[in-house]
Amino acid sequence: MTGAYRVVVQNRKIKFDFEIRRNITILRGDSATGKTTLVEMIREYEELGPDSGIELQCEKDCVVLSGRQWEKQLSDLSQSIVFIDEGNAFTASKEFAAAIQKTDNYYVLVTREGLETLPYSVTEIYGIRASKHFGDLKQTYNEFFRIYGKPMGLEKLKPVAIITEDSNSGFQFFQAVCAENGIFCESAGGKSNIFKMLSDRAGENILVVADGAAFGSQMERIMQLLALQPDSHIYLPESFEWLILRSGLLEDTEVDEILKSPENHVESQQYFSWERYFTAVLMQKTADSYLKYTKSKLNPVYLQEHEKKAILSEMSHIQLDKKDI
Repeated sequence: MTGAYRVVVQNRKIKFDFEIRRNITILRGDSATGKTTLVEMIREYEELGPDSGIELQCEKDCVVLSGRQWEKQLSDLSQSIVFIDEGNAFTASKEFAAAIQKTDNYYVLVTREGLETLPYSVTEIYGIRASKHFGDLKQTYNEFFRIYGKPMGLEKLKPVAIITEDSNSGFQFFQAVCAENGIFCESAGGKSNIFKMLSDRAGENILVVADGAAFGSQMERIMQLLALQPDSHIYLPESFEWLILRSGLLEDTEVDEILKSPENHVESQQYFSWERYFTAVLMQKTADSYLKYTKSKLNPVYLQEHEKKAILSEMSHIQLDKKDI
């Protein structure tokens, strides 16, 4: 499934209006914020239709998955937006991650915990807030809001050390740039190790660089740690491959269209995360050029002055190169 889908669910008392644009969306928040109410309204409409007193508008079927028979129920679903309320322990299991990986559905998961087995984006973690966009004040209009995504300040960040998520081409690029400019660079060897490495370097001007497209499960504890370590920072592009695609090095109109609205191009059944999709696009687009890209080993051409400058210029609030970029 591709695309973004608006979902409107309402009865006489409450209305939810939001857009789903990736295969995994996380809905968080404390009790009494409306999460379970939303899921229950969808369940009631699914069972009773208009007789439920609920109106549901969406281009795709909206269904609720729950209980011990979730695997059997899931096998019958296709091209649907699947809602799962908190309390369904299976959402944290490897079995669930494996089961949804090759499906063509989108999933909205209500949870207060980070789901380590799922690669969901930091930009698709939402809460629910009430607003009054409608004339009938007896009806509460509920909209989703992104929990994370606070922009950096206007001044450039100049870290003394960088921690990258993995040891592939992205790390090799930052390691080389940092070596040129007297900055320490280290690989965390995976997103789950970043918290400890950041904790161990408390008080230092550290920058973490990780793939935002799949870092969602780590965000709560990382943000709590950053609140205690004001000199530490985190930079979360979709992925290193996304940075290259955005740099303009390819001069490709199709790439430009993809970057404007990735949701219209990323097939959820084929790509479990947008990071995988951007890697595939970059590899395909550069296969027969001097910019040929592989995930495991960085092509040295990306460290040439022109190419390096183009990539670093996308990190507009971060100063890694001593030269004026």
